[in-house]
Amino acid sequence: MKKDLHPSNYREVVFKDMSNEEIFITRSTVAAKETIEIDGVTYPLVKLEITSSSHPFFTGKQKLVDTAGRVDKFLSRYGERKKK
Repeated sequence: MKKDLHPSNYREVVFKDMSNEEIFITRSTVAAKETIEIDGVTYPLVKLEITSSSHPFFTGKQKLVDTAGRVDKFLSRYGERKKK
């Protein structure tokens, strides 16, 4: 096996789904700016908008995820129109 084949920063990282607050702990090399403490251990934290635990394809439920107010903006612009 070749030396130095794997990255040196391969460590456990927490991925957090912001739409349902579910967390996943897995190994990754992703750069993280924040940290989180779980069971007395501090991990790097990566926040995600949607994961398999909240995506409609995997859950079978249609769920509206709106983090930037896009739906409210659309409804205020086009929601009250009457059909002619």
